[in-house]
Amino acid sequence: MAPFTVLHVCMGNICRSPMAERLLARAVRDRVGEQGDQLVRSVSAGTGGWHEGEEMNPPAARQVRARRGSDAGFEARKLRGDFIDEADLILTATADQYDYVVALRPAAAGRTFVTGEFGRLLGAVDAAALPAGEPKPDAVHARGVAIVEAVHVLRGDDGPRPADDLDDPWGRGDQTFQRIGDEIEDTTVPFATLLLP
Repeated sequence: MAPFTVLHVCMGNICRSPMAERLLARAVRDRVGEQGDQLVRSVSAGTGGWHEGEEMNPPAARQVRARRGSDAGFEARKLRGDFIDEADLILTATADQYDYVVALRPAAAGRTFVTGEFGRLLGAVDAAALPAGEPKPDAVHARGVAIVEAVHVLRGDDGPRPADDLDDPWGRGDQTFQRIGDEIEDTTVPFATLLLP
């Protein structure tokens, strides 16, 4: 069984989505140690594509390191349809990027959320109704899919709220990046905790 795959999407793939990629990976390792890399695959891409191959933006990298994550080896990528196809969960920085993903792959609508929207709804998921969360690839995958389905049901016909968007911190100071890092962790830490009890 392949790892449960989470695709994080922003515009340039050098600030918000790489921070989310690496902070989710760190949250997973906090739960289950190094085996987390075999259980959950956290990746990212950008809708713009003009930064392909670039490293993470320096203030974004500083935030990742300050939160015990790693920015090593990161290279920006342009979002492609096959990245969406391979993902079990897609988390976008904004509602506009949600629309971009769903326009590219309409079938992904039920597993695509704005990051803040997913985090906001996650707390209402009934953990007792989920499959067992033992740290094995098939069990983690099944539990992850069930979490995504539960959040999709909770969303109903409602869409994301403006406050669910992550502001674009590019070109701004460390204080802004710190706030965005906090907002990302408001989703990634509870998700890792629910996925890997």
